[in-house]
Order: sequence, then structure tokens, then C-alpha cells
Amino acid sequence: MRVLSAGVTLPLWLMLCAGTGCARQLSAPEDVVELSFGFEAGPEDWRGAFADYPSGSEQDFRLAFEHRALPAELGTPGSALYLAGDNRSDDLFMFLTREITGLRPQASYALTVELVLASNAGSGCTGIGGAPGESVYLKAGASPTEPRAIPDADGSLRLNVDKGSQASGGANAQVLGNIANGLPQCSTEAPFRLITRSNAGTPLLTTTDERGALWLLVGTDSGFEGTTRLYYDTIRVTLEPR
Repeated sequence: MRVLSAGVTLPLWLMLCAGTGCARQLSAPEDVVELSFGFEAGPEDWRGAFADYPSGSEQDFRLAFEHRALPAELGTPGSALYLAGDNRSDDLFMFLTREITGLRPQASYALTVELVLASNAGSGCTGIGGAPGESVYLKAGASPTEPRAIPDADGSLRLNVDKGSQASGGANAQVLGNIANGLPQCSTEAPFRLITRSNAGTPLLTTTDERGALWLLVGTDSGFEGTTRLYYDTIRVTLEPR
């Protein structure tokens, strides 16, 4: 097993840049691969995007993706990937994606993901359409196809891979839980708290493409018709050959 930090350049890494951006290639693909992304220096090739909303409504939905400092109330210095949106469609999907290469071509892997993120969505709160915590479902997965938001016949942007719908997972993503942070504070200005979610014990089976590449996917599928703000502090990934 090789444990690699995505924020550090090691001799095992090969840096590749293609038309879709840069991706780190892993050596020894026959081994179990462990990746850890901490976002101290930047996004580390992760991209933020949104789906399940009318095309052209970005300003109305107040969509945001940034690399920024963690909230001061956490008392933990550091940076994270910030995703935010106002769910006016009752189905907003806010997601992060990143390509990794150097795996075995057209091979099966068992994917385990652990997420550490800061949420200010309290537990046991109520909201329009659903709770701001329990009705915002955290998902993670992977696909040999790049996850992208594609316009449908009605002009709404839909994800081109199968993430499932809200509380249900799909072929390319599993539900890891929700974003309720355990605090009984329901204000939109409630403090942020770090939470950890994982699919440990129930990995997702995924398959690489003919190049040995795979796109990682992390996001929230919301049934809460309000504003969701999240800081992704750490993403840990394990890929075990099957």
C-alpha cells in the first residue's frame, strides 16, 4: 500500500497536463492507492460545478466556488474548498470533481472516500422543502467519464453521470450521510463545525477508462430550498484493485 499526500510532490508522482487540465499520475497501479487532499496551497486540480438548476440562473442561485480560509470560529488555521448555493430548484447539486490517471486501464476498483468538511447546518432544524442539515445529502463516487452539467431539453443543467436523486445514490455515487453538524442552532448565521463522513465498509465499485483514468466526484444533493455553504477541508480516497 502506498500512502501519498496530494499536496506534496514526491518522486512517485508524474505530472501530466492534458487539454482538460493537470492530473497527477500514480505509479505502481497494482497497489492499493491512497490519496489525501488538504487544500492548503490551492484547489489541487479539483474543480467546482453545479447541476439541477435552470441554465443561466447562476446569479439567482448565488453559486460560488472558491479556495478560501476556513471559518475563524473553527479555531483551526487552514484553507478549504468553498461551495455555496441558494437552492431555488429544490434539487441543487453542488459538486467537486478531479481526474486521476496512471491506474490500470479498464480495471475495477473499490473506492472508499472520507470527507472532512465544515457545515453550519444545525441538527433538527426545519426549512422550506426540507431540513437545512438532514435534507442535504452528501455524496461521493467516481466515473470513467468526466462529470459535467449538460443542458437537457427543458434548458436545465443535469449531471451526465448517475449520482442518484437526493437521498438515493446511483451507479457513480453513494450517499455518505447528510450535512447536519450536531448543533441545535438553526440560524443562517450559525457557527460552522467540522464533520466527517465516509463510506468505509461499503466501498463503491468503479471502473477506469482505456487510459487508466478515473474522475472522482464529491457533492451535495439538496432538498432544502435555502442557502447551503460548505468548506471541504480534507478529501481522502482509497482505491483497491478488484
